[in-house]
Amino acid sequence: MTLHITATVERWPVDGQFIIARGAKEYVDLLVVAVSDGQHIGYGEGTAIYYCGETVEKCLAQVEHVLPLLCDKTPRDARDIIQSALSAGAARNALDCALWDLDAKQAGVPLSELLGMKSPPAPLRTAFTISLGAPETMQADARAAAQNGYSLLKLKINGEADRDRVAAVRSGAPKADIIVDANESWGAIDIVAEAEALKNLGVALIEQPLPAGNDAALGGISAPLPIFADESCHTAQDVARLVGLYQGVNIKLDKAGGLTEGVALLAAAKDAGLQSMVGCMLSTSLGIRPAFVLAQSVQWADLDGPALLSGDRPDGFIFSNGFINEAQPDQ
Repeated sequence: MTLHITATVERWPVDGQFIIARGAKEYVDLLVVAVSDGQHIGYGEGTAIYYCGETVEKCLAQVEHVLPLLCDKTPRDARDIIQSALSAGAARNALDCALWDLDAKQAGVPLSELLGMKSPPAPLRTAFTISLGAPETMQADARAAAQNGYSLLKLKINGEADRDRVAAVRSGAPKADIIVDANESWGAIDIVAEAEALKNLGVALIEQPLPAGNDAALGGISAPLPIFADESCHTAQDVARLVGLYQGVNIKLDKAGGLTEGVALLAAAKDAGLQSMVGCMLSTSLGIRPAFVLAQSVQWADLDGPALLSGDRPDGFIFSNGFINEAQPDQ
């Protein structure tokens, strides 16, 4: 078998701005990989983990560097090779997911069946992200999201007047479940007191309050809300050191370096008694497709990446009434 692999970069504009504690984005550059056996083509997409120093250009170079190792391999053998030939990150993710897609198409079965799932993927309630902003802006954004049917909102916060922001969102969307994502910005905040206040405002969980590397500070506290690791958890190897500090992990395929490692990370989290969320970076539906399958067995799904862009691919997911669902062939 001969594999023909191509990698390209695409730029997709954000719908408005995407703002978190680390800054704002008006577009996202995506790495798109296509793997062909001459009859079928598998596709994968990756978004560079910028806080780890990745750029889409570096990711493209990584893929191009390993292509000579893969051209005469089967998709499964190629997946095995890249687990050690590439580090966890967006380059390996795009290539790994493209190989999984090709493998499923060669077998003539859905990806879910290839992964051993007994039933097709079902629609999932997904979080919708409310960008960091003034309380009144976040209130208006939350109201609009609730009117569009989203019942789970993920608020970007930054350690400054977070209670005001959450209270404003609660006012704008009184019935919504709320997740707050601090993106490592709570270094000087009393986490227990802040969590108690946010719990009283109806917050369900807190994501990554402290900078990655400061996780040990969570060992001596008993917060009234579950705390999930995001930047502190990339691969299955990270799970052991997070036990007793976090109550859950956010699995993102770009961080993990693909579906192969995403499956291993989910299994490790379950074995350790941790809850799991499957999240995403800004991406099109191509990047979400394997994550949607993985998310079928987790407690929380945060797969709104395509809904935050100004457009999506023609065969993209349907976002309706707060749920993400695969488009039907006749749609």
